[in-house]
Amino acid sequence: MSDLHSLNEAINKKAGRKLLPSIAVSLSLLALIFLTMKYLPIAFAGVVTVAVLLSVRELTRAFKTAEFEVSLFQLSLATTALMVSTWFGGVAGLAVATALLLPVLYFLILLKGITGFVKNSTAATFTLLYLGFLGGFLILLARPHDGLLNIATLVILVGCNDTFAYIFGVLLGKHPLAEKISPKKTWEGFAGGLVFTAIGGALAFRYMLEYNPIIGAAVGVLCVITATVGDLIESALKRDLLIKDMGSLLPGHGGMLDRLDSALLTAPSLWCVLELIKRFS
Repeated sequence: MSDLHSLNEAINKKAGRKLLPSIAVSLSLLALIFLTMKYLPIAFAGVVTVAVLLSVRELTRAFKTAEFEVSLFQLSLATTALMVSTWFGGVAGLAVATALLLPVLYFLILLKGITGFVKNSTAATFTLLYLGFLGGFLILLARPHDGLLNIATLVILVGCNDTFAYIFGVLLGKHPLAEKISPKKTWEGFAGGLVFTAIGGALAFRYMLEYNPIIGAAVGVLCVITATVGDLIESALKRDLLIKDMGSLLPGHGGMLDRLDSALLTAPSLWCVLELIKRFS
């Protein structure tokens, strides 16, 4: 028993997170995602909105530690409006809502005075675009009649990358991928994620979406890049703002943004590919 405990502690130390709580949280989130998508897709949109709003809360708190003056209330209202517009208006709703909401946020910031306007409006813009706009693509994937398959494909792509990059990083990782940003990430982990995500993408495209598996493998490679960049962006944010974690809401993961970071950049890529396939097939 002590040997198992020692092994678990060694894995946790090398991977940078607690393995068992992380698995439990991941399984719970997967159950919530698939149950809402299967039986009540609008509830899935609600789940996405809540997750994005929790991330907005985490990011605005982080900004305030660095003396950015950003309003959680205003950004939460703007993000909610953006999510609702996306669900009911599709990509046009997402684009129009973003274009209308940004000037409103700028005006509200301007009412507080010109001191720090550039800094504060930049933080507000980043929050709305990074979380609200990119998060809107999760809803866009879920809107069509085959939304469940789209979301399942996204989960497979992100899950394969996270899982196999983690496994290969723990077992074989020696060469840091971006040591100054995320010391735990390695090229070995990246390679493991790349191979198995390409396989997962090929299988998902062939047997779920019924598209060419070669396209699926290529999308898998693309999504490894976007997921890795998304994770590095979030790590860079924490280092730049001098905080260790965005939050502690999810045991083994940290905050909600720690769980969403990969999907935020991967969802737009997958949506664009699927739209191109539909238009030109």
